[in-house]
Amino acid sequence: EVPFFVLQMHPVLKAFVCGSISGTCSTLLFQPLDLLKTRLQTLQPAVNGSGRAGMVTLLFRVVRTESLLGLWKGVSPSFARCIPGVGIYFSTLYMMKQKLLVDGSPTALESVFLGATARAVSGICMLPVTVVKTRYESGRFGYGSVYGALKNIYQTEGARGMFSGLTATLLRDAPFSGIYLMFYTQTKKLTPQGKAEHQLDPVLMPLLNFGSGIFAGILASLATQPADVIKTHMQLSPNKYHRTIQAAAFIYKDFGLVGFFRGGVPRALRRTLMAAMAWTVYEQMMEKMGLKS
Repeated sequence: EVPFFVLQMHPVLKAFVCGSISGTCSTLLFQPLDLLKTRLQTLQPAVNGSGRAGMVTLLFRVVRTESLLGLWKGVSPSFARCIPGVGIYFSTLYMMKQKLLVDGSPTALESVFLGATARAVSGICMLPVTVVKTRYESGRFGYGSVYGALKNIYQTEGARGMFSGLTATLLRDAPFSGIYLMFYTQTKKLTPQGKAEHQLDPVLMPLLNFGSGIFAGILASLATQPADVIKTHMQLSPNKYHRTIQAAAFIYKDFGLVGFFRGGVPRALRRTLMAAMAWTVYEQMMEKMGLKS
């Protein structure tokens, strides 16, 4: 049951609460995939070209050297980023839908615009915490806490360090959310529930939402993987890369074209499952609160 005080909230605040709870669930479950993605992207190439570690090899290496809990390294900055970040995303999206859409059903292009804009707002707000999260996961920095890390970055690198990788982050996240929302809404329109009300058993709705989310997430992840690799490199070495194009040139020189897709499997798995779960939990909670998502 939803607490009474939550039901009395402003609809935008309700969307924020629903988004934050869905972000908490998905972050906790899929943090290990994010850690593996960051480590795979930053592995140095072997001198003779061999010694390339795969996702499973790296998984066992982390468990062996850092314990099973080592897979959740970076979960505190992930929480600090995702709980408010997902809340900001969903509340911004809800507010924009209420203001811009009359019938509440966006077209494919409107979905791209809504998803990309909401994500850009959330991404800019939470970028300093994203920088900390990336550094935690890399295993190269010895920060004691999220606050301590933010303070250290600001003191040693200034505002530029706090917002390193901003362009690459927006190039990754805004298109991902736009493409994701487009495929998600269009896939749902093809389903029986999308064509006419009450043709599908309500019990099956979470499964339908999750399935639509999986399909949308795979396509969106593939399209935005190169920007994610660039963002990771820029946030780990802000003094080395001052421009996005500079980081891209380095990755291509050292790793070739395939370098832009390193860490693609764990990222696609995590982003797809995380987004699918977040949307499923969000839509179920919004329904319980009597709001259309």
